[in-house]
Amino acid sequence: MNLAQRVDALTPSSTLAITAKAKELKSQGLDIIGLGAGEPDFNTPDNIIEAAYHSMKDGFTKYTPAAGLPELKKAVINKLERDQGLTYKPSEIIIGNGAKHVLFTLFQVILNDGDEVIIPTPYWVSYPEQVKLAGGVPVYVEGKEENDYKITPDQLKSAITNKTKAIIINSPSNPTGMIYSQAELSALGELCLEHNILIVSDEIYEKLVYDENKHISIAQISQPLKDMTIIINGVSKSHSMTGWRIGYAAGHEKIVAAMADLSSHSTSNPTTTSQYGAIEAYNGPQTAVEQMRQAFEERLNIIYDKLVAIPGVECKKPQGAFYLYPNFREAARIAGYEDVDQLVEALLEEALVAVIPGSSFGSPNNIRISYATSLEALEEAVSRIHSFIEKKSNSR
Repeated sequence: MNLAQRVDALTPSSTLAITAKAKELKSQGLDIIGLGAGEPDFNTPDNIIEAAYHSMKDGFTKYTPAAGLPELKKAVINKLERDQGLTYKPSEIIIGNGAKHVLFTLFQVILNDGDEVIIPTPYWVSYPEQVKLAGGVPVYVEGKEENDYKITPDQLKSAITNKTKAIIINSPSNPTGMIYSQAELSALGELCLEHNILIVSDEIYEKLVYDENKHISIAQISQPLKDMTIIINGVSKSHSMTGWRIGYAAGHEKIVAAMADLSSHSTSNPTTTSQYGAIEAYNGPQTAVEQMRQAFEERLNIIYDKLVAIPGVECKKPQGAFYLYPNFREAARIAGYEDVDQLVEALLEEALVAVIPGSSFGSPNNIRISYATSLEALEEAVSRIHSFIEKKSNSR
């Protein structure tokens, strides 16, 4: 049976391949340490769980509006005012089944066949696939390591064509953990305004920032930039609610209305119980959010020094999220491997450590290491990688 061409065009995920292989080896009794997790290793705070439970007991288990509960929209509006000083109307907010679903829906309603979307590399794996599924064309612009994996205005200007519809800005970034400063965002934003380019601002990691760095939304900089920006966010990372699947978009009401119409024909509405949990997440105490951020920062500061001590490894210290994104090109060479992908496979099979190859994110010289796991497991994993590289290089 022939499948739809849009599905045949999708790029297979090496992330899923590594994860599947790690699970297979673990099922054989091997002590695999997985550093690929894209979710906090903390449980959802108790007050959120209780709020969701009571919503079910009180009978709130029916359909909601396709764009989300009015009470949750209000909670999101209050959050944006509180955290970013931004003002939105309910008609400018849509709730979806996680930030990924919101992004998918957004691309479906803004892209026509052949429209180009500028995607800085390294990128989150789903960006290009979602653009292609909407008939769009991903245009990759390399965020160079020497510029902390961020693109410059000159690079953006060179990538813009008469087909450019949007640019994706992910700050803090998955996979690099880097943050765009206000000055950097302003310079990129001026070009977007000049060329009438929609800005898709993925801010899902905004609460996870370290070493006194600050998250700035490009929509905060000016009213014209706010008008051209669609903010994508949710409770998955900030409140350890990945499985609850609640995200949102904030932006132009014409776009939001189209997204709501599409959602009404696809998912009907976000899960009702999860929406009540998200209301509590935004309206309730934020103590657990800060405690989790502090735990991630402690892990980062401990494990970073151990990681860069590995022969041949270079790593920009991340400013946010919960990933390290070291360059392993030289480490692979001295260990006798042709490329980093080969090294990643060997680390899994011989050192019993699962990491994600940078080729999944558009930068094949890197690997992604998640520190959303226990410090004990992190230290053991990095020790295994260190010993493996030294052993291989000494045996050559």
